[in-house]
Amino acid sequence: MEGRVLDFVALGVFIIVLITLLYAVIYIHDIPYEIAKKRNHPHQDAIHTAGWVSLFLLHVLWPFLWIWATLYKPERGWGMLPDDSSGGRTSEEFDALKERVTLLEEKLEAALGQKEELPVEEA
Repeated sequence: MEGRVLDFVALGVFIIVLITLLYAVIYIHDIPYEIAKKRNHPHQDAIHTAGWVSLFLLHVLWPFLWIWATLYKPERGWGMLPDDSSGGRTSEEFDALKERVTLLEEKLEAALGQKEELPVEEA
């Protein structure tokens, strides 16, 4: 009789371990969705659905879902640009560039004006 009690205890421990593993796998597969939800990702529903599909596809999609979820940041979009949208330039650099463009335009107008004043030779 004592051997039977140990069998039931072992079966109970086995069932508890299986349930814990099942919940752990589900929790791990929801991490990309939680990241997307935290970042207010525009595709968070698609990431959530793809996470469930990944469960049935032996976790093949899961790394791509993680990348997809972490790529988007509300303050700077899809993460392809640097932190500031100016590309790292300061307002002084933009002012200097505007000044250079203005000077070049003036030189171009002067050069075109001189060409028009030159007599055109006809062949």
